Amino acid sequence: MTTTDYETAERLGRKRARLLPVFAIFFLTQQASYFSGPNVDSGRPVDHIRIAAWLVMSIVLLLVLATGGSWFRSREVRALMNDEVTQAHRTDAFRFAFFAAMIACIGLYVLGLFEPLGGRDVIHLVMSCGIGAALVRFGMLERRAYRDA
Repeated sequence: MTTTDYETAERLGRKRARLLPVFAIFFLTQQASYFSGPNVDSGRPVDHIRIAAWLVMSIVLLLVLATGGSWFRSREVRALMNDEVTQAHRTDAFRFAFFAAMIACIGLYVLGLFEPLGGRDVIHLVMSCGIGAALVRFGMLERRAYRDA
């Protein structure tokens, strides 16, 4: 590993810490537009594209959370970016996401007592809450770590 690997990992880690909360805002805003739009079971092609976009974005964000991103960087830079502190932050973010998803499930269960809910909508809400919570938590922890360093 060279000094430039360290510098690159530091720069990319700071960038990731700044961008993850922004991605969370974009992701959750997309979910608000999804639920404020027309019924997704209408059969229109644009609705299928909207759902596919949500699935792709969800998968990419989960992969970024699980691996730390920077897939096109060298193995050394990725290893430096995923040090023990980052791994601890990632673990805490997933724990936080689990609780957010469970709270969403409880809320949807109570709502389901008064209003019928479709399975796709429930899955969409639970996944969105979990992914959004993980992004926000991981980004906040990483920003705090870089600020304190």
